Amino acid sequence: MLTTLLRDSRALATLAVPLILTQLAQVALTTTDTVMMGLLGTQELAAGGLAIVIFNQLRTMGVGLVTSVGNQIAAAAARAEKSAQSGQSERQPEGKAGEHEEVRAIVRASLAVATLAGIAGAVLMILIGPALTWLGQDAAVVERTRTLLIALAPGLLPCLWFQAIRQFTVGMRRPQALLQITIASIAVNAGLNWALIHGTWGLPRLGLTGIGVATSTVYLLSFLALYVSAKRDSELAPLLTLNVAKADPATVKRLIGLGVPIAATYGSEAGFFSITALMAGSFGPAALAAHTAVNQLVYIVFQVAVGLSHAASINVSRELALGRTDDARRLKNTALTCAAAVMTVVGIAYLAMPRLVLAPFLDSGSEQALTIATHLLIVTAFLQFFDCAQNIGVGLLRGLDDTRSGFRVTLIGYWAVGLPASWLLAYPGGFDTLGIWLGLLTGLATTAVLLLRRYGQALGSRTIEPVPA
Repeated sequence: MLTTLLRDSRALATLAVPLILTQLAQVALTTTDTVMMGLLGTQELAAGGLAIVIFNQLRTMGVGLVTSVGNQIAAAAARAEKSAQSGQSERQPEGKAGEHEEVRAIVRASLAVATLAGIAGAVLMILIGPALTWLGQDAAVVERTRTLLIALAPGLLPCLWFQAIRQFTVGMRRPQALLQITIASIAVNAGLNWALIHGTWGLPRLGLTGIGVATSTVYLLSFLALYVSAKRDSELAPLLTLNVAKADPATVKRLIGLGVPIAATYGSEAGFFSITALMAGSFGPAALAAHTAVNQLVYIVFQVAVGLSHAASINVSRELALGRTDDARRLKNTALTCAAAVMTVVGIAYLAMPRLVLAPFLDSGSEQALTIATHLLIVTAFLQFFDCAQNIGVGLLRGLDDTRSGFRVTLIGYWAVGLPASWLLAYPGGFDTLGIWLGLLTGLATTAVLLLRRYGQALGSRTIEPVPA
């Protein structure tokens, strides 16, 4: 049993480790932004945190629309591999050409979907800023948030283009360039942040708004770098095309059909956290700053689950296309075991040295914000286990092409259980921001249990057929 687990863990890690490192490098962008905001003051951190929550809400839903691309490409490649192994040599050239055309169609369609989502999301970001005053937020915080959202809006489009090409490279099992590009973007982002905040190197002094301008610029540069890298790859280059005008309507429709439930699932989770941010803001700037800092820490650790979830999802699609249902079933335990090991180490750090963990975000902020955040870390040490488990559950179901169950489950876990629990504990219960996070824990735990149960039922009660070409 242990030998099997170790073998499966190594196989999962082959794809998961580059993805986890890429995810961590990507979140370093927003972490850098958050640290810079904290240096500007508590109100700037509160306003910046609110802007990031809104941006992440729309970005996450846009990413969800193209997330199924990786699974579709992985399944197509697995079918070609299975055909080759069956010894049908006379059909291989046709099969290869068909696989290539299918992949090209998916890439074009994914970029078309990303373009539409990016434009719509940018418009929403600009419109939502003034409406924040109606949601009980501090007026000074809202004004800072509004200008930052305007600066962040243009970056959403290249951000989603990057994600579409990323899904293509992951589905082809060639994600290595992602890490190099993302690490380079961290340094560029930090330098641009500093220069635009303080007006160095001849650039204008923009303060908090400069962080948004820098982030949008970095998203554009990252997209261009990934595109150039893929075009230099002999295996990827023939399949990559930016001609979205020739996107096949049927393929676009299929991706949207798979992507909308994923976007709704991601949006449901992000919306859950967005609402709790607004709730935290109702307790004042110090509470919102504390919530922002701890939420950023959760977001950092969450990237481990994202990498494991995506790798497990791709591998489930591959194993089912090859007819290996038992291997697909074992992937759940392998991914959860790997996640639990990481979460245990991180949880111990939260409990043993909370002020050191929070120092990069709140060292120059108010003592009240630091005290609140220290209490929140205790809850977070346990919450992150369920947060990771539910994300892995969503990925496993996506590997079955079951993108609807994840959305239905999150509606129950987040909105029917988690949000009411947060409200009851925060307001009538009198626990304030701590109550919000206890409610988050309750909602995430419910969601995780229901998702993993659904995955087990799906594998046990149906015959999985390869996805049709």
